[in-house]
Amino acid sequence: MTSPDTPAGIRVDLHARALGDMSAGKPKRLARALEYQAEDLTPAAMEYADEADFLSVLRDAHSTDQLVEVWRKQLTRWDYNENVAWSSHPPRTDKRRADVYALLDIDDETGKLLDALVPVHKATGAVVISTEHTPWYTPQSLQGRPWYWPAYRRLLADKGWPEDVVAGLDEASDRVVERLADPTAEEAYQSKGLVVGYVQSGKTANFAGVIAKALDSGYRLVIVLGGTINMLRDQTQRRLDMELVGRENIVRGASEYESDYADDRAWNEGKFAGFGALPSTLGAFDIHRLTTRRDDYQSLLQGIVALEYEKQEPGLPLYDPRNLHRAPARLMVVKKNDKVLKKLVKDLRKIKTPLSEIPVLIVDDESDEASVNTSDLAKPNAERTAINQRISELLRMLPRAQYVGYTATPFANVFIDPSDTADIFPKDFIISLPRPDEYMGARDFHDLDSALSDEERTYANSNEMAHVRDIVVEDDEDDTCLERAMDMFVLTAAMKLYREDKGDLGDRYFQHHTMLIHESQRQDVHRELLGRVTRLWWNAGYLGARGHERLRVLFDTDIAPVSAVRADGQAVPDSFDELAPYIGPAAIRIGGDDKPIIVVNGDKDLETGEADFDKRSIWKILIGGQKLARGFTVEGLTVSYFRRRAGNASTLMQMGRWFGFRQGYRDLVRLYLGRQETIGKKEIDLYDGFEAICRDEETFRAELAQYSVTVDGRPQVTPDKVPPLVSQHIPWLKPTSPNKMYNSRLVTLRSPGQWQEPTAYPTKVTDLRHNTHLWTPVLDSLSAEPTQLSYHFPREGVAHRFAALTGRMNPVDLFDLVSAVRWGAPSQFAPHLDYLREITTSTPAQVDDWIVLAPQHSQTGRRMRLGNTGRSYSYFARDRRRDPLFGAISDIKHRAAALRIAGSLADSGDSAVESLVTPRRGVVVVYPIVESAHRATLVEEGTLDPSRIVMAFGFVAPASARSDDGRVLRFTTVDSSQEGVAIIDTAPDEATR
Repeated sequence: MTSPDTPAGIRVDLHARALGDMSAGKPKRLARALEYQAEDLTPAAMEYADEADFLSVLRDAHSTDQLVEVWRKQLTRWDYNENVAWSSHPPRTDKRRADVYALLDIDDETGKLLDALVPVHKATGAVVISTEHTPWYTPQSLQGRPWYWPAYRRLLADKGWPEDVVAGLDEASDRVVERLADPTAEEAYQSKGLVVGYVQSGKTANFAGVIAKALDSGYRLVIVLGGTINMLRDQTQRRLDMELVGRENIVRGASEYESDYADDRAWNEGKFAGFGALPSTLGAFDIHRLTTRRDDYQSLLQGIVALEYEKQEPGLPLYDPRNLHRAPARLMVVKKNDKVLKKLVKDLRKIKTPLSEIPVLIVDDESDEASVNTSDLAKPNAERTAINQRISELLRMLPRAQYVGYTATPFANVFIDPSDTADIFPKDFIISLPRPDEYMGARDFHDLDSALSDEERTYANSNEMAHVRDIVVEDDEDDTCLERAMDMFVLTAAMKLYREDKGDLGDRYFQHHTMLIHESQRQDVHRELLGRVTRLWWNAGYLGARGHERLRVLFDTDIAPVSAVRADGQAVPDSFDELAPYIGPAAIRIGGDDKPIIVVNGDKDLETGEADFDKRSIWKILIGGQKLARGFTVEGLTVSYFRRRAGNASTLMQMGRWFGFRQGYRDLVRLYLGRQETIGKKEIDLYDGFEAICRDEETFRAELAQYSVTVDGRPQVTPDKVPPLVSQHIPWLKPTSPNKMYNSRLVTLRSPGQWQEPTAYPTKVTDLRHNTHLWTPVLDSLSAEPTQLSYHFPREGVAHRFAALTGRMNPVDLFDLVSAVRWGAPSQFAPHLDYLREITTSTPAQVDDWIVLAPQHSQTGRRMRLGNTGRSYSYFARDRRRDPLFGAISDIKHRAAALRIAGSLADSGDSAVESLVTPRRGVVVVYPIVESAHRATLVEEGTLDPSRIVMAFGFVAPASARSDDGRVLRFTTVDSSQEGVAIIDTAPDEATR
């Protein structure tokens, strides 16, 4: 820390004051601002009150210098500010930063040095799909009233949050609050929205910011639906109390030793937010808690009284600003439990304050769990499910209530019938939060879209190799993998202690270090597992030579090579011998109290300790099921041992507790995964399951981003017309529960310059024969010899090469051919066919011709004769993942050349590929497929009945073949009487997309 009496300290104080005066408005001339502030400081300050002095310091400055941090904070705020009057350029752009420098009136050199030290953070912001709304949430509307949001922002900064992260949270929470109704409006309006985050990615921080801003703007009752279990509700209550409500609102004049947090370490260390006095005595308003850390909502007389609102102006409604901004707010964190919510509904009906006057915010954490109605209301005598019924009652009785759901798995929420006005469909907005920096999510455990072959993968370039370890068990008594995972837990514990001692962690330390074992939600399984893990722990010999020998091998073969390329500057011992002194302390820290294991499953006879990360430092092995499967944050999670099955993608993704922030130990994270698990009589691969839902999630977010771009100032789609396009790559893994899915039909899917690969081919003999005869003349027309094609990826340092027979088709002929192709699920290809029709028949046409490629294997074998000419072609061995869908058909090395020819990639550096590149050209890649049932009957270069061949293809339309209106899709509903229902087709004979 710089001393305030030194030249550096004086500069920091001077610049902080000058920028602080500008923080709420636009940038102003820096030299004048420095001179003005220097007059109030020591006489020596005038020596540093000019740009020349600032420039001389910047020339030798480092990005971590205090003065640079002062500038980073304010420049980032100006970079992120939305809708400012002083700049016409978008936030987070170089042009916006240039406007800042122009208003500061600083030299070009000063600006360049600041750019080098504080680059413009150009990460994408929140993606918004919204109906049109009337702007009301503006800086002018809040003039003089913000209280809880500025305090929350300061707390995050004091906790060490980077300024760009805080600014991003500010922006994202604005996007939510501005789409709620104006709490002071005469006419009541009920807005409903959905915020989509990532599993364990900081959604709570976002809704804490939303609550703070909603309170400041006038919302006076906040109901947080905090999950379905006490652990999650308690965790959410503490987080809001600690960071938002604050000490004074918690104790309300009582002794701090009487607080429900008196035994909380953070409370006693002064880490809870504080205001210096009750906010109401400082000109703001108080927050009255109606639930506490351990107590859910209770139906008591004092609870009813606490819900009453006293008006300063009795003749005016509560929502009138003269009443609203002088009234205290109420906050409750309520478990999604029928009995608890019934008490709340009952008490609200008793209070004297008209419910129609109370601006209410309902925040639903994990909104896809329990909240969604799963009953078919079209059936006679059907009733809503219990929790959904209570939420519906709250929304009906509170006309000024705003509903905002938060989830990382949104499919159940977007599948709700929009016409059900009493339900929670996000009719007003869907907001997709950006992936946070430093977040470790599903993508970080997979090699999605990697251009590398298995042989080219290393610990440096393969996430799977670095972090994922297979669980392979011979029988139920085989604990080899479990023991190895426990060894890794102890080894990584020692690595953390080593980094605390030898590394550059500053004031940070690893407060928690945990391992999660998740095999089942059944308590009898947990009981048996506890016995096994306990036996393994005490027989492991971590304090002796036998245990050290195992750890030495694991360090040399796993930790050392991974951390060597992924430690990101964190300390790594040169050898196991250098780490060995930390192993004993690590093992003692985990099991020194004779309790190395915590069972978290609600069984009072079985639970061996409390997984309360707020009360104490926890270095333990956790065994659990449902309690640890959703919402609850397992702090310090480093090693996961996972064999748990799930029936749908939403549930499986929520079980990924290994997702989250892993600052200082990202390279140490290991996932031991039961890849081959049995469901019924089928062997399934959990790793493939997580990869599939990761792809589905990223596709959905990408689509939201595309649709969020307005056309002529109007949204392309509104929430009731968001087509989820949910994929289902694996038979056993549906996107969400079937009773949460309805119907819609996509008419057109425009895909200029994108690889498209239909997979729903027919199984009927007549259809297969028909398709083979369609494609045979095309194959006959291809070149006699294959052409060698390649595409070089300079970043990865690899090239994709393959040989292919080549040809050309005119657009009409190709469209006629694909129009005649028969499918096992016609709805899958129909949106593509409509797009091909559009670009073929438009005037002028958007495609001049199509290059046809038939890839040929480099080695002999897997060839067959096709057509009437006797020519042989390479065939591809593929099988269906579920009828009628195949899995991936194409080989990844075939795609880049096709994308280049169609104009969506840069110059390949390959003359053969470049010779095929022309504007408005598309590419079709043909794959004759032979399924496993027919391969045995096919001798080398033999013939096969056309009814046993699947003629598959992929295509890339010209990158220039875009629509004039900028729209990427066109859709309709299955039933026009239910226009806007945005759900996928789940009919058994149709493929999900």
